[in-house]
Amino acid sequence: MARLSNATTPFHCERTKRCGRRGRNFAGDGRVAADERFRAALHSLVNALNEVPAPSMIIGGVAVIAAGVPRQTIDIDATVLGREVEVDAVIEALGRYDIVPRISDIREFARDHQVLLLQHAPSGVTIEVSFAWLPFEEEALSHAREIDVEGLSLRVARAEDLIVYKAAAWRDRDRSDIERLLVLHLGEIDIMRVRGLVEEIGSALDDPNRVDAFDRMVTQARKAQ
Repeated sequence: MARLSNATTPFHCERTKRCGRRGRNFAGDGRVAADERFRAALHSLVNALNEVPAPSMIIGGVAVIAAGVPRQTIDIDATVLGREVEVDAVIEALGRYDIVPRISDIREFARDHQVLLLQHAPSGVTIEVSFAWLPFEEEALSHAREIDVEGLSLRVARAEDLIVYKAAAWRDRDRSDIERLLVLHLGEIDIMRVRGLVEEIGSALDDPNRVDAFDRMVTQARKAQ
């Protein structure tokens, strides 16, 4: 089980002896830091998800940091297998840990958009919990890795699957995360599998150039090894 240690500011990765990019590395065992509010929100979310009778894991910025990428995040994203749980059951479990809706019509919104928009009431940290239905998402859940954060067992998406999630979002921060994840984990990633999924995403979103951009990222990552 990987272990992440303690430090400062909302949630970030600190430099270790292996650092940087293009031939240098931010260590996969780099320390992760959380302030008290963020730590409390993360603990509450994990404890709530442990009561949900369906596979779940942390995705988004926290999972990227856990994969060794040096960056900050101010919110928490998670996903739960949709076919094995009802929306109301998830909302009730989260509520027992003071994780409450950010919008009034949360049930209707979740059924339409497959995501719960939430907030950890004591800390104010924003949280999103999505419902996973796609074959890729179910496979990603089955390959989640377990890490330890200050005694809390945490399931996070592996780097390979994080790249696919990021390729779907495709904001500037997401593309930066992809580049860094590739540099750090290129040898562990099934590039042809990921490329095929990125191509499918691009086709579905009418963006055929997305896979070409991904290919360029892979080329740059290989040069950095």
